[in-house]
Amino acid sequence: MRIAIVGQQDFGKAVLEAFLARGDQVAAVFCAPEKEGARPDVLRVAAQEKGLRLHQFKSLRAPEAVQAMRDAAADIGIMAFVLQFAPQEFVRVPRHGTIQFHPSLLPKYRGPSSINWPIARGEKETGLTIFRPTDGLDEGAVILQKRTPVGEDDTLGSVYFERLFPMGVQAMLEAADLVAAGKHKEAVQDESQASYEGWFREAEAKINWANHADAIHNLIRACDPAPGAWTTLNGVKLQLFDSRKEPVRTFGAVKGKVGDLVELAAGRLVITAQGGRIHAGKAKLGDGKKLAAADLVAAGALKPGQVLGS
Repeated sequence: MRIAIVGQQDFGKAVLEAFLARGDQVAAVFCAPEKEGARPDVLRVAAQEKGLRLHQFKSLRAPEAVQAMRDAAADIGIMAFVLQFAPQEFVRVPRHGTIQFHPSLLPKYRGPSSINWPIARGEKETGLTIFRPTDGLDEGAVILQKRTPVGEDDTLGSVYFERLFPMGVQAMLEAADLVAAGKHKEAVQDESQASYEGWFREAEAKINWANHADAIHNLIRACDPAPGAWTTLNGVKLQLFDSRKEPVRTFGAVKGKVGDLVELAAGRLVITAQGGRIHAGKAKLGDGKKLAAADLVAAGALKPGQVLGS
């Protein structure tokens, strides 16, 4: 196939390399321009190293972007992690149109932080969707979906890097082949099941110790490794990672007030919450490095008896 890749960062690079590895011809690569002072985008670097035709338009709405897609004469467009808006006059140019990757089971969890939110809400399953991009956000017809369970202690990192990332690369190859061969089906999304979530950033990552232990555990997992669920200790930001949950049934009534740093047990910070305790294996205090909880306690930065959220 002759393809045009539209994407950025590690996922875009992995998709590019997967198509090249099996012998497809990449006619053009469209990568968002980096912000001033930012590191070079790895997709952009990979495209340049391979001598591919690279475009970095500030907007894919620009007539120059549409013309560049026409000049590529691609059989199919491949959108692999795209944050720029791609209008219909751009995505419809390739002979078989364009397909796009989204890391959720559409129509649920449309939006830019679609891996964080299912974990934060305690979902037991998530997945990915390959769909037709439209002018609506993640609203196009579904071509292919893949599912994966979310375990009790899965994190954003484990769900994405260990499963959705490699599954997504392979799903893009599979969907492209189906579309090019005319063997695919397109299912209209059920709007009655649709949900949209915005960015999962610092404000969303703040821990409320009055919440149930289940909710706090899910929040920490959804923010691990980024943006990092956080609380405060004497006014200093404290981020918690590597969470485990201890239900109330294992020790009877919850002892101490919510937010109490009870002890260090098995190398983990033990913190009281509603209905249970949170065991955090790693933490980051202020501008310091992310460290094992035991190291922070040994250094005197954290001490049993302290109250988090203060």
